[in-house]
Amino acid sequence: MTLAPRALIAEDEPLLAAALRSELQRAWPELQIVAQVGDGLSAVEQSLALRPDVLFFDIRMPGQTGLEAALELADAWPAQQPFPALVFVTAYDQYAVQAFEAQAVDYLLKPVQSARLEKAVQKLRKKLMDQAQAAINSVANVSSMGLDVQRTVDQLRELLTSSALQAPSLPPSPSAATRPPALSIIQASQGTQIHMVPVADVVYFEAADKYVRVLTAEHEYLIRTPLKELIEQLDPQQFWQVHRSTLVRASAITSVMRDEGGKLHLSLRHRPEKLAVSRLYAHLFKAM
Repeated sequence: MTLAPRALIAEDEPLLAAALRSELQRAWPELQIVAQVGDGLSAVEQSLALRPDVLFFDIRMPGQTGLEAALELADAWPAQQPFPALVFVTAYDQYAVQAFEAQAVDYLLKPVQSARLEKAVQKLRKKLMDQAQAAINSVANVSSMGLDVQRTVDQLRELLTSSALQAPSLPPSPSAATRPPALSIIQASQGTQIHMVPVADVVYFEAADKYVRVLTAEHEYLIRTPLKELIEQLDPQQFWQVHRSTLVRASAITSVMRDEGGKLHLSLRHRPEKLAVSRLYAHLFKAM
């Protein structure tokens, strides 16, 4: 018996989500829509819980973009399972969409056109059949699936850094020439006191709910400045982002270990914790 394919739709505009769902029911009647969510964080959470075969992710969603959600999902996806076929739904113009053409992941322009959706469905059907056949044939199935996830991560990284995909409404990142001087002091409040923490003493920053933890060799502080804002204020040569929630001083890293699942973990000078490296940033660590 062949199980019906299962899909998840992540789209923050209810009318567009309903339209996509209706079009899919027509073009792919056996496809089961197992969940419909409206933000990137829910997309990751529900995808991990339900393990659908196909993902339709809107590029622009609250919380996380579709690209960011897909990357986080790929990082957390079990290596022994094939990564879902991924389709981005986007309002970007044709120029931006050219960036997708060379990728294995597919895309749909808003509003979704029936003919284009049918083309995507054909590609998805073939991809799922190929995955099923590979699962039957491959004697090294686990490692091949791990490579499949890594290939997806590499493609998503390229998409995320593509200048063609920068939304027109987003302000351009400051160039090296216009970037303000790097932050030198962190002001961290604690009770009735404000601690002046030299950035030179910080080993790493870690996002935690509404706060960011500031870890020095001997102390921990909490600040409210989001990690994304800190990144813009720190010297990128000194602080490396190694995970969506972690920014570490490069000179504090003493060694990098790879576990049995292929994930990297950092050992630090002056701190006992091991920091996980997400697949997105694993390329930072290569032997010279």
